[in-house]
Amino acid sequence: MKILLSGATGQVGWELARTLLPIGEVVEVNRTQADLADLKALRGIIQQYKPNVIINPAAYTAVDKAETEQEQAFLINAEAPGVLAEEAKKIGALLVQYSTDYVFDGTKSTPYTEDDATNPVNVYGQSKLAGEQAIQSVACDYLILRTSWVYAGRGNNFLKTILRLAAEREELKIVADQIGAPTWARLIAETTAHIVRQAMLERQVNNFNSSVYHLTSSGDTSWHGFAEKIVKIVREQGKLALKNRTIHPIPTTGYPLPAKRPANSRLSTSRLEQQFGLTLPSWDNALRLCMQELD
Repeated sequence: MKILLSGATGQVGWELARTLLPIGEVVEVNRTQADLADLKALRGIIQQYKPNVIINPAAYTAVDKAETEQEQAFLINAEAPGVLAEEAKKIGALLVQYSTDYVFDGTKSTPYTEDDATNPVNVYGQSKLAGEQAIQSVACDYLILRTSWVYAGRGNNFLKTILRLAAEREELKIVADQIGAPTWARLIAETTAHIVRQAMLERQVNNFNSSVYHLTSSGDTSWHGFAEKIVKIVREQGKLALKNRTIHPIPTTGYPLPAKRPANSRLSTSRLEQQFGLTLPSWDNALRLCMQELD
């Protein structure tokens, strides 16, 4: 089985490049080889390699910048996935696309299911939803995996930012009225490898159904709770000297940003767990494992 992996140097892509190795030949492509903004080149890459599976963690992820770069966000997050779907359909490949909790408006009081109505409140969420819809309209074999609050031990993310700020400042102010599930990039990658293996077996016996699934850690917290847990684990590990003494909870209004964020980013993972026989770990247990690997 040949797997074409985009964004192989990103947080999720880097983990995927390793977790996919046991299930097939992984062809990694980065932005210079397969720029999602260059749709013609994107088609050419797929025609060149003719993979059995296309996995696309690459995306336009600058949530605030997307408010003023709408055309670029939609090109990469909406048009490119549509092109991937068209090419996947031509060669009979399975397409795995990642999406986001930001397709919802966050007004629901309980975790969102895959059947809940979407209503993104920012351009980034709108562009990712348009990507989902583009894939579905092409009707190739696909898996769309919505995740949330992604972090890793490498790259730029909330975990790395808090580690830096906690080492520099005695006091931090972190938003406490947005709730979601911090999700380790490796968990996303390992879960993807499991479900791709199962999906390909299902396709062999004509028992595969394309679908949208929610893939996050279990449990939930606020950004403030996430930050507090990071600092607590650092202190337990004793690896890093921290100046931080206090993390103050603040409302979203106390940290205004160009793009509106949903207050409730919780996603129900029941459908994925039942379909693929998985139990997704709690966000804090996964965080602890990730932080064990930090220098």
